[in-house]
Amino acid sequence: MNVLMVSPGFPAEMSFFTRGLAAVGATVIGLGDQPASALPATAREALAHHVHVESLADEAAVLHTAHELSRHVRIDQIECLWEPYMMLAARLREEFGLPGLNRAQTEPFRDKELMKTVLDRAGLRTPRHESTGTVAGVWAAAERIGFPLIVKPIDGAGSADTYRVDSVGELNDVLPMLRHVRRVSVEEFIEAEEFTYDTVCADGQILFENICWYRPRPLQAHSHEWISPITIALRDLSVPDLAGGRALGAAVIDALGFRDGFTHMEWYNKADGEVVFGEIGARPPGGRTVDLMNYVTDADLFTGWAEAVVDGRISQKLDRRYNAASIFKRAIGSGCITRHDGLDRLLSECGGSVAALDLLPVGAHRRDWRATLISDGMIIIREYELSRTIDVADRFASELQLYAG
Repeated sequence: MNVLMVSPGFPAEMSFFTRGLAAVGATVIGLGDQPASALPATAREALAHHVHVESLADEAAVLHTAHELSRHVRIDQIECLWEPYMMLAARLREEFGLPGLNRAQTEPFRDKELMKTVLDRAGLRTPRHESTGTVAGVWAAAERIGFPLIVKPIDGAGSADTYRVDSVGELNDVLPMLRHVRRVSVEEFIEAEEFTYDTVCADGQILFENICWYRPRPLQAHSHEWISPITIALRDLSVPDLAGGRALGAAVIDALGFRDGFTHMEWYNKADGEVVFGEIGARPPGGRTVDLMNYVTDADLFTGWAEAVVDGRISQKLDRRYNAASIFKRAIGSGCITRHDGLDRLLSECGGSVAALDLLPVGAHRRDWRATLISDGMIIIREYELSRTIDVADRFASELQLYAG
């Protein structure tokens, strides 16, 4: 089978999915805006051929290039796991009459307002919501929904350009920061714990499911530089507190007609036990979360995804053996990393729990914490007991500090 992989090397995790396709026997052809020489070695070595285009945003040029390619090689399947170009992949599938999500099926995964409207019709609980492209429309929606509320792009990813608004004054402050956003969703703020529901599906069947717990909620972590965000992939999904989220997730996938590949959903668990949908993408989670799943199962979900979309199955054992937590660190100060405080003590006392450690070294320039969740480094903790996982993760979040200057 010849699989055309759109953007096989960017973002960085795409390389591992590209390698997964080759590992299950697919002939992988890359199509992206990076020349072959600029691709990560993992992606480059997995590709049978790579087609370079100037811009993936130039749909007409990409379609022309794909047609030229099809004159020389048969294209059996098209995959894209990078959210901005999922509609491009859908257009290519339509152009060549190939299976997979078409544009009409992809649109609800990209348009947050349409997404919630489809689920409302299916009788699933979503936050009260409206979309608008005008300042007046935002004010009118805020009046109908009430404070607190969330304002965010309808086609955004993660917490970018997403704001909690608690008052008229705060909305006045936020609106100028959204001038570059074409259309926004205004929705009810749900006071609750926030979780993910992640799946790998084939032929509409869920082959693998995962739940992560955000500590704190991503919006809060995105708003305060001093926070070290923690994501915990949970070992035991059978506990009663997660039952509603699992049922909601399966119902959402069914209502949206998703068939093959990764999904990444976020949902809320309120203090009274009510579960509320957040949003869903027809893609894997970012922020090294697939790595967390691998640490939970001792499996390779990059290759598992590839086997699911190529062969309709996952042959690996996917027993949930551990809890796994990622902690992302943000340095204090600006410029280059000058020191790590607390690391030696933590490794001495908790080193047996550390599955991965990837911190920027002294001398490296710190990253923009607003632009990347990974920020200035990451630690992954793995433990069987959830309480121990939380304790060690919290220690790395509070006691390890990076400084820049």
